[in-house]
Amino acid sequence: MSSTQNKNMTNMVVEDLMIPAEKVAHVQMGNPLEHALLVLVKSGYSAVPVLDASFKLQGTIGKTIILNGILGLERFEMEKLSVATVHEVMNTDIPCLSKEDDFLTALKAVIDYPFVCVADQQGYFDGIVTRRAILKQLNKNLHASKYSTETEMITEKI
Repeated sequence: MSSTQNKNMTNMVVEDLMIPAEKVAHVQMGNPLEHALLVLVKSGYSAVPVLDASFKLQGTIGKTIILNGILGLERFEMEKLSVATVHEVMNTDIPCLSKEDDFLTALKAVIDYPFVCVADQQGYFDGIVTRRAILKQLNKNLHASKYSTETEMITEKI
């Protein structure tokens, strides 16, 4: 990788890559599991951020967590969907980034997750960084680097 491409990627921050909060599907802690499942199915996502009433990030919830939450000994207890709340089953042990974090920090964070939430110092939800956005940027820089290296080799031969 040429030093120009390398510098561009290392100077990139999470804010350059993230999807802003207003464009991200989410649920709130007090929502019933039925609502969360509806949001997940309608959006096509496997998981979404969970926010409190003041829009602070509290965790994530996904289809698997919901299904585990209504799983009884011998059947899914579907009646729990309208009674149990997101707060009761959500995942609170999640990685979180800030807008100022660098590209490599974001890359490391998305290795094990399809997306990582971004929040400010007070915990207010700013958006998400997806594994897709990271991979697209990495791919773009690798291809630019390859083109730059090929051009340099042709120039040296002349």
